[in-house]
Amino acid sequence: MIHLKIAEGTIVTLATIGAAPRQVHVFDSDSIDAVNAAIAAKRPLLVRGEPGTGKTQLARAAAKALGWAFVPTTIDARSEATDLLFRLDAVTRLGEAQVTAVLGKKDENQVRALLAEKNFLHPGPLWWAFDWNSALQQAALVQAEAPPQTDGGDPEQGCVLLIDEIDKADADLPNGLLEAFGSGRFQPAGLKDAVYRSNRPLLVVITTNEERALPDAFLRRCLVLYLKLPEGEGLIEFFVQRGKAHFLKVHEDILREAAAQVREDRLYWQERSLAAPGLAEYLDLVRAVTEQATSVAEQKKLLTRLKNFVLRKHPEEAV
Repeated sequence: MIHLKIAEGTIVTLATIGAAPRQVHVFDSDSIDAVNAAIAAKRPLLVRGEPGTGKTQLARAAAKALGWAFVPTTIDARSEATDLLFRLDAVTRLGEAQVTAVLGKKDENQVRALLAEKNFLHPGPLWWAFDWNSALQQAALVQAEAPPQTDGGDPEQGCVLLIDEIDKADADLPNGLLEAFGSGRFQPAGLKDAVYRSNRPLLVVITTNEERALPDAFLRRCLVLYLKLPEGEGLIEFFVQRGKAHFLKVHEDILREAAAQVREDRLYWQERSLAAPGLAEYLDLVRAVTEQATSVAEQKKLLTRLKNFVLRKHPEEAV
């Protein structure tokens, strides 16, 4: 059976994209078990939890660890379910129609063939995830590129599809995906043949920040992983472990002091029912300090001076 064959605490280093900082992911046992369960059950994995807990990165790290292709898409308020399946380039099609009219082409069959929907149909993320070869053929027809594989994933081995921040859209989007997820097929506009989920392994990871409730029918078709930060001393150890993975040459004293400051601020804002800093803010704080100072003494001084810029996200009047 194909699954993640890694131990808890395994560190996966991801390819650096542009000027982005070094990215690594530390796998915990729950994440490993949830990913393997979703692959085996052939169900989407819904990853819940507060922002900054690594929900989005989990999908890419799983793809890297498995050696599979990675296809990410981020949802916004204007996203629709069909956007994940395919995109009809209506603007280019209209332009072709206008050029055809100007040139005075009168052969009706020729015009129909030229303006056929399939000639302007771009594969969406779910199409690539379901059947990479079919998507590749359609992409070639419209001169589109395949999703880049910065981590070296091989679509012949399998695919991880990330649907990020699904809660940004209204309920029509998750409801609109139920048929494709349930039947393993969908019908692109303008094509006679449907797209079917291939026999290659597939993992669909869906993240939510809980801005909107998801439909019950959608939830029933998902496995759910809740990423939650530890409390107390466990939180400090959690941060330090991930700090060591991200910053190979930073002294542990700095990692621990930064972790203690983040924990203190988390408690402060949680008591006031406001969004609290998490792993993302911890890494930002350590990075801001270590990029500006080299000695441990200088870094400790900077920690105190910079922490409010990184950790205090709410105005005092909101308290």
